[in-house]
Amino acid sequence: MPDNNILINGRQILFDAGETILEAASRYDISIPTLCHLKENAPNGKCRICVVEIEGEKELKTACNTPCGADMVIKTESRMVVADRKKTLVALVASGNHNCAAATAWNSHRTNFQIAVQNYDHTGNLCPSWGDCRLQDLLYYYYVRQKEPFDMKQYLQKEIVNPLIERDFSKCILCGRCVSVCNEVQINSVIVFCVQDGMAKNVTRNNTYLAYSNCVFCGACIQACPVGALSEKESSVQVAAMRSN
Repeated sequence: MPDNNILINGRQILFDAGETILEAASRYDISIPTLCHLKENAPNGKCRICVVEIEGEKELKTACNTPCGADMVIKTESRMVVADRKKTLVALVASGNHNCAAATAWNSHRTNFQIAVQNYDHTGNLCPSWGDCRLQDLLYYYYVRQKEPFDMKQYLQKEIVNPLIERDFSKCILCGRCVSVCNEVQINSVIVFCVQDGMAKNVTRNNTYLAYSNCVFCGACIQACPVGALSEKESSVQVAAMRSN
């Protein structure tokens, strides 16, 4: 048996030297969900959505930054893995204004669950990423719903002074994708992490609006954002118009 062999969900695959579990699984079309991962950037395992169970390991490992090892036996959807992902998703949806997961009742059938969610959410502030949100996809897939009403008072207002980009800090899940793409891919070095009033958030290096920073409005951060924290201004206007018709 070759020494670059691993077993994922009972399927034998070969990995290349230095390859992570996520990379090897992707080559064989084995799906492992992610939120913070970007192919162009160094993985950090920050969101912990990609955790997997490795035989012989006491703790779950993040697939995006765990290198493959000879004869590893890996499970991507075991009971322990699913429970951990649900716990992470519950924390994420509770951390911000993600009303796409608000539901009044539990439904055993996934289609009914999705209908219940959409019927419940009659807010005029429909998220610009509704229907195209990675977090929303995972919440539906793992049957995770928002249990407590979200208090917007604890969050800063939307940043709408920018000419092209709207920033909604209440929807940011701090995955770091916008920071990574801005600093490592586009090399604009505009967006960074910081802590303000005890809360972590993404800001510009000079802690001002994007309009007053060195931002060139390339839009890479919008493309990288897996939720509705960063959006084109035009998309927000279109959503509002659709809701008013």
